[in-house]
Amino acid sequence: MKGTIPKAMQALVLTEPGKFAVQQVSVPVPGANEVLCKVQAVAICGTDPRIIAGNWAGTWPPAYPFTPGHEWAGEIVKVGEAVSSYKAGERVAGEAHSGCGHCSNCLNGRYNLCRNYGKQEAGHRHYGFVSRGAYAQYGVFSISSIRKMPDSVSFPEATMIDTAGVALHGHELTGVTPGGTMVVIGPGPIGIIAMRLARSLGAAKIVAVGSGERLAFAAKTSADVAIDYKKEDAVKAVLAATNGLGADEVSECSGAPETFAQSVKMTRKGGRISLVGIPPSPLTLELPFLEIVLNEIALFGSRANPNVSEKVLSLISSGQLVVKDLITHKFPLKDFGQGLDTFVNRRDGVIKVVIEPNA
Repeated sequence: MKGTIPKAMQALVLTEPGKFAVQQVSVPVPGANEVLCKVQAVAICGTDPRIIAGNWAGTWPPAYPFTPGHEWAGEIVKVGEAVSSYKAGERVAGEAHSGCGHCSNCLNGRYNLCRNYGKQEAGHRHYGFVSRGAYAQYGVFSISSIRKMPDSVSFPEATMIDTAGVALHGHELTGVTPGGTMVVIGPGPIGIIAMRLARSLGAAKIVAVGSGERLAFAAKTSADVAIDYKKEDAVKAVLAATNGLGADEVSECSGAPETFAQSVKMTRKGGRISLVGIPPSPLTLELPFLEIVLNEIALFGSRANPNVSEKVLSLISSGQLVVKDLITHKFPLKDFGQGLDTFVNRRDGVIKVVIEPNA
């Protein structure tokens, strides 16, 4: 690493719900089992606009001022006390979740469900949600939340390990039937990658359910069948595409309220559903209870991307998972507002926006 570490840096700071500014703040100092990274790329996640708007203020973030951002990649510039597995100059990609490491869930590898969630004093971190995030030139991160990057993977591509990891975790919960049919509802970044991963894992037919430009993109790049729910009944269309049997697996990636029951109705007997999309607010829904029971349909809630980052990096590095074409826009940190507007309002065919804090 050439050069010295500055004392101050530029960071995106949320000052109150719905308001933010790029401000000069102090460069943080890594503690025990932490590293200081120069952040080279941060992708805007679908949850970021809601955090910025203050939809979950008091929880995500717990207080203001706050710096969000959790889909990042960069370079280690300094290691903290007791760090021996990483060194300055190494390229790493980050995860949002870092569990306490000692509760029963963490010990079982389910650190995304850490029982000490939100308790910084217990060692838990959820970067960009309850712990300071990555929309900054530098950031401090736990070594349990970073992964070394293959040389062939670029920083922007590496920001996609969170997006891709969420999709892969959902697939690992449900399984993917070799030669079977996978339906993906919601052809956003997670949904498109879910389609590509399902193909890599052996699915023979990929069905995308959505609308507009993103459905067209999925039909062109990732799906065998594209169903526009605005033009036809999605359940009937899936059944028609599967000879009346339904899908082996359904990956619900939109979070839209009406898709929960639809997922059940388009799944075959003995099929499985992963609920990946986050709904806009807490919901209580009526479900086809009898169909779930009599058809033995398995439902899996799926949170984040535990234990899959290295798999995703390997898939990207080998060329088995292509993500580069999903990164449609890049902005420097000073133009974050423009990048956010592009992402939220889906301007210029946007799929994924990457912010480059040190551009």
